Amino acid sequence: MMKTFNKLLSLLLVICILVACFAGCKDNSATQGGTNAKVVDYVDNTKLKMDSNTKKQEVTVKSFIDGDTTHFIVPTDISDDGTLKARYMGINTPESTGKIEEWGKKASNFTKEKLSSAVSIYVESDNDKWNVDSTGGRHLVWVWYKPSSDAEYRCLNLELVQNGLSISCGTTADRYGDAMTNAFQQAKAQKLNVFSGEKDPDFFYGDAYEVDLKHLRSNIALYDNAKVAFEGVITYNNNNSVYVEEYDAETDMYYGMSVYYGYETGALLNILKVGNRVRVVGTVTYYETGGTWQVSGLKYREMKPDDPSNTIMISEGNAPAHLETSAETFATAELDLDVMSSLDSEETSVKTFKYAELAMSTSISMKNLTVVDAYTTNNGGNSDGAMTLTCKIGDTYIDVRTIVLYDESGNLITESAYLNKTIDVKGIVDYFSGAYQIKVFTANDITVH
Repeated sequence: MMKTFNKLLSLLLVICILVACFAGCKDNSATQGGTNAKVVDYVDNTKLKMDSNTKKQEVTVKSFIDGDTTHFIVPTDISDDGTLKARYMGINTPESTGKIEEWGKKASNFTKEKLSSAVSIYVESDNDKWNVDSTGGRHLVWVWYKPSSDAEYRCLNLELVQNGLSISCGTTADRYGDAMTNAFQQAKAQKLNVFSGEKDPDFFYGDAYEVDLKHLRSNIALYDNAKVAFEGVITYNNNNSVYVEEYDAETDMYYGMSVYYGYETGALLNILKVGNRVRVVGTVTYYETGGTWQVSGLKYREMKPDDPSNTIMISEGNAPAHLETSAETFATAELDLDVMSSLDSEETSVKTFKYAELAMSTSISMKNLTVVDAYTTNNGGNSDGAMTLTCKIGDTYIDVRTIVLYDESGNLITESAYLNKTIDVKGIVDYFSGAYQIKVFTANDITVH
């Protein structure tokens, strides 16, 4: 009897073990509720249907803006100026322009990498017409790219979502809404990138506002006495300050800032060399004497190279843009930009700026200026010999301000070298006594015709 009972007990034990094993091996492919779930490639499963009723157009990239915005070259029957400003449908990647956000640079680089190497790119509308966003200036599209000649088109909107590089997605009512929703939930379950709970390796976690120069220049008063961090190329070094500029593809212009380093020595000065691309960290201050804004209070702690408050070098061998600008544009052009109401608010409004105001501290060039008047400083100070050249082209007047200039033999250059002559100039957009001017730092930056 006892032997029979033991056999029965052993049999029940074996059955329990087998049941447990089968339960543990259950197929999880139908769910996405954890990191061990089967991963579905929704991008691979979603196809571009050329015979659908949606609008489609093969395009080439004009400029990359950020992860979810790209400017494409299109026929003029789609956009009058031949540029389609594409806002990717159904996604919202973290910001890599304006106020920089975590994972924003990775999303932006992801988009740029995929489209830069593509052999073909298509934009597709969500229905039978081209649709614009609430601003009226951008088209809402699906972006498809072909990575190689023998590959199928892949939906970049969906791929960004699937890789956890969008902080939200659209609705199932969108053309590819079901795939987008499923990919979004899968990315969250897999804890990819923005959902990882980890620090973004491309983001600096310090006490400074991470911004770009366009955003800083257009919202500068809001950042008074605030600590900021931004990237740019150093173009000139003069009077214990450097000028830093950065290109913005959306407005097709450069934005800049004067950065005062004072009497710093050593490693920081090696970083702040002309031609270096740098990440500047400092405090925004208003320079009362010049009536301009600057960034100061830079530091570099050699013993703490990973300190997010360090000013660091990113690359060498860069050059000033010296953007060729017409006198009329410099003197009269205006630009509308979105500006913040406060640092703590997401609300924005449109503000009209003078072109020169936005171009402050950027490198510029201007041609065919006739010097009609000249003034030389002579007040017993260090600026004795510096000149202000009043120039004219057409009906427009431009002031060119020089520091004290010397020729190759070391002789002082006087106003007679330029008066009543036509010149080309290179310099920095500057502000003095209520007017914008071009400031020149070397004799080589003035060419006499």
